[in-house]
Amino acid sequence: MDIRTRIRDGDRAAFGELFDECSKAVYNHAFRLTANWSTAEDVTALTFLEAWRLRGRIDPDGGSLRPWLLGIATNVTRNMRRAARRHDDALARLPRGESVPDFADEVVGRIEDAERLAAVRAAYGRLRRQEQDVFALCVWAGLDYAQAAEALGVPVGTVKSRLSRARRKLAAAGEPPPPDRQVVGDHGPRPTWETR
Repeated sequence: MDIRTRIRDGDRAAFGELFDECSKAVYNHAFRLTANWSTAEDVTALTFLEAWRLRGRIDPDGGSLRPWLLGIATNVTRNMRRAARRHDDALARLPRGESVPDFADEVVGRIEDAERLAAVRAAYGRLRRQEQDVFALCVWAGLDYAQAAEALGVPVGTVKSRLSRARRKLAAAGEPPPPDRQVVGDHGPRPTWETR
């Protein structure tokens, strides 16, 4: 019996195997989307919790479940951002007290890749949400067009056009280029760009 069928049937050992195989990819994807280690850990945990809840929807046919998990992680991240915005809006309505300096940003500033990540995140933030999703899955997570299409539930052609638009916008804005990651079907090298 294959792992998809075992997980659909509620086999905890099979789900553990899936976690062992894909948790690092999910974490790296979440970190690139959030630029925060702690939040990426939360996204990873919630992704696997949601995957277990949705296990009955797994298509019995197919290859790796990694694209499915990365699609869930993308949605979990979006929901967490929405909740954080609501929280921030609620805090903004509270009376202001005396401000206390936050030294966390100073500590984060010492991390070697913080400036590069900030530049990439700023450029990424100017893309439309659909372009962000495709860019994160294809460029950062290394999925090919078909896997990204599966993760997002859109046609392969839509993935290609969104990724092309995202790359054009980043180049036109004169932003630092993203890591030279290529998706399958593109030309050129695929150096690794791991976060952990």
